[in-house]
Amino acid sequence: MYNSKKWEEPQPKEQIEVWECQSEDCKGWMRKDYSFEDLPDCPLCGEKMEAGERLLVKITPNLHKKS
Repeated sequence: MYNSKKWEEPQPKEQIEVWECQSEDCKGWMRKDYSFEDLPDCPLCGEKMEAGERLLVKITPNLHKKS
C-alpha cells in the first residue's frame, strides 16, 4: 500500500513548564510559554491553575509565517 507521508524521525522530548488545572475532574493544561496571564484560570472548567512540568516535544515559533 502506498503511503504519501514522509517518514520523520521522532523529535526529542524535554521537561516543559506548564499550567495544570487544580480540579480533580478536569484534565486541562497549557504551556506556560503560550499563556497570556501570570496565573490563568482553566479554559475548560474555570478553576485556578498551578505550575507544573510535562515531558513534551519543544515547539519553536514559526517566525516566517505570513499573517
